[in-house]
Amino acid sequence: MVEQSSIFALDIGTRSVVGIILKELENGYEIIDIEFKEHGNRAMLDGQIHDVLSVSKLVKEIKEILESRHGVLHKVCVAAAGRALKTKRAKVSIGIAGKPIINKQDILHLELMTVQQAQKELATENTNVHSAHYYCVGYSVLRYLLDDEEIGSLVDQQGEVASVEVIATFLPKVVVESLIAALHRADLEMDALTLEPIAAINVLIPPSMRRLNVALVDIGAGTSDIAITDEGTVIAYGMVPVAGDEITEAISDQYLLDFPLAEKAKRDLSSSNEITITDILGFETEVPKEEVIQNIMGSLDKLTSAISDEILALNNSKSPKAVMLVGGGSLTPELPQLLAKKLNLPDNRVAIRGIDAIQDLEFREHISKGPELVTPIGIAIAARKNPIQYITVTVNDRTVRLFDMKKLTVGDCLLASGIELNKLYGKPGMAMIITLNNRDITIPGIHGEAPTITKNGQNTTLDDDTIVDGDHIVVEKGMDGQAARIQIKDLIEVKPSLQILLNDRPIQIEMDIYKNGQKVTMEEALTDHDTVETVYPKTIQELFQRLNLLPLTESFHIYLNRSKVSLPKFATKFFKNGLETKLSSPIYDKDKITIKKENQPKLLDLLNEKGLSLNYQIPVIFNGEQITLHKNVMEVYRNGELLQEESLLFVGDDIQTVEKNIEPFIFQDIFRYVKIQLPSVHSGNFTLLRNGKNATFYDKLAPGDELVIQWPVMA
Repeated sequence: MVEQSSIFALDIGTRSVVGIILKELENGYEIIDIEFKEHGNRAMLDGQIHDVLSVSKLVKEIKEILESRHGVLHKVCVAAAGRALKTKRAKVSIGIAGKPIINKQDILHLELMTVQQAQKELATENTNVHSAHYYCVGYSVLRYLLDDEEIGSLVDQQGEVASVEVIATFLPKVVVESLIAALHRADLEMDALTLEPIAAINVLIPPSMRRLNVALVDIGAGTSDIAITDEGTVIAYGMVPVAGDEITEAISDQYLLDFPLAEKAKRDLSSSNEITITDILGFETEVPKEEVIQNIMGSLDKLTSAISDEILALNNSKSPKAVMLVGGGSLTPELPQLLAKKLNLPDNRVAIRGIDAIQDLEFREHISKGPELVTPIGIAIAARKNPIQYITVTVNDRTVRLFDMKKLTVGDCLLASGIELNKLYGKPGMAMIITLNNRDITIPGIHGEAPTITKNGQNTTLDDDTIVDGDHIVVEKGMDGQAARIQIKDLIEVKPSLQILLNDRPIQIEMDIYKNGQKVTMEEALTDHDTVETVYPKTIQELFQRLNLLPLTESFHIYLNRSKVSLPKFATKFFKNGLETKLSSPIYDKDKITIKKENQPKLLDLLNEKGLSLNYQIPVIFNGEQITLHKNVMEVYRNGELLQEESLLFVGDDIQTVEKNIEPFIFQDIFRYVKIQLPSVHSGNFTLLRNGKNATFYDKLAPGDELVIQWPVMA
């Protein structure tokens, strides 16, 4: 029976299977034994088991050989090939308008939605594969965006659209399932699972070195796996479908060797300056190492070009600081130097690393120290230091199996279950469109609620990382949001009233609101496609209209015989905040408006303005007293009403004049203005004098005439 402190690990590769037993020491590990066997046929392809029976048979043979030397083996540590990993970028956006806070759980939900989107896109590329048939072994957020602008964090941000872009790495479940099936047929139970690139990196590049930009290349038989470290973590995985077999085939073609002999010749090149080969015709030949290398240089160039191109693609088009080579194919002569040249690196920055580069590792004398053993040793050590446990949970009564390749969360369980995360949040309610003052406004519906998640009956969150085997997770879709609801008061941003001081008297002017043409209040609820208009006095004139103070005008005018006549000195003046202004001047809250009106004009003011008169008059002197004689020569009417000189006029009055014929004044007209006093004693008839000369009652008068009536004096 193998000691409990020992570890049995298998590296199931494309060309061969390596079994290794490590013993855990107080300060490291010791390699106890190694067994190596090649596949008899193409049972493995690109890291995936294609012939479970053949692989399990070879595994069982290695197990039985090691058991014969060390006792019964029940559990084994294995690795999934790095070339089986699938990497995908994806971006998902959600609307957040009207949602006050984007909290941590919302952001995590958005991240997982994006990972699931990457999972779906990956499945689309393989039409026969469902998205749930991939394990997510990790993801990194590339960037957060708010309204298409990159932002450091979405927490507590407000805007229209929030987006997350991630890069996620997936492992096809079929790779793991076929691995488990092969082990079961060999009477082995999976003790722990790791990934080949992680295994090699864990033993060659400790965490303290992962801040350096280093490439690790595992050159196997059929493929070359690549992992890149930088900034303290593994930033990328890659694979190229050319490796050691490319060189073996080139030697086989050049020297007419069958494949096993060509493989032996390739291995001999790493240790001898001259190799002996026997071609298919039976001729044995001694060939110098330099000649062989020259003849296979085309294949070497192809291999190093493929590896360097993939490294540059994974490392943002720049060369890493150094390259570590592991795997049997790395022993190919001249390969490190050619790769260094392709990457523009010094020769000492590209090196083959064997198991002697692994810290705190002891090995027995019969154990080789080649680079082909780095990955199997790494599998054993990684499985003990960072084991990937296999656990089973239920999500909504569905059994889900997960491999604990990282700290598992509730979110990982939901991803593995195939539940569509973008459907867990309640749908937002129906929006409505309101037309406010000829401008369309969209009112979003109320956002749906977050899903309810419980673990073993207790409320939990997506980032809960206390997942253990047997957990029961239940997720219920959040309630849908309600349709948009809004009142007019929620829509209008301006104040609902104005405070105006009019002639030192405070006046409050309320806003008039109309919904679909009907006057309503601020409390009125709105429905889809309602039309709202707000009516406010915007100018002094509109204010006076609202207060029924019109007609108040900036000028005073009437119409005289249908012609407009202005009387400027009787115009009304308006002042806003102490400065003279016009009726068209805009008004604002707290404005002080003053109206200054002049005296109302009379008809006489109009006549004087136009040089008109109702009467014709002349001055005369009668018996030494000045008298003014006058006759009506014009009549003035307003809407049929006869006006007098003292009649008041109003803005816009329609005035008509009627002129009369002018007859000259005669002497007898004087008697309408004076009383004749007969002398108490007189004799005979009186005498009329005009300017000292005798006159008659019918003599025409002129302005300034002196008129006298004389009575005869008694003797």
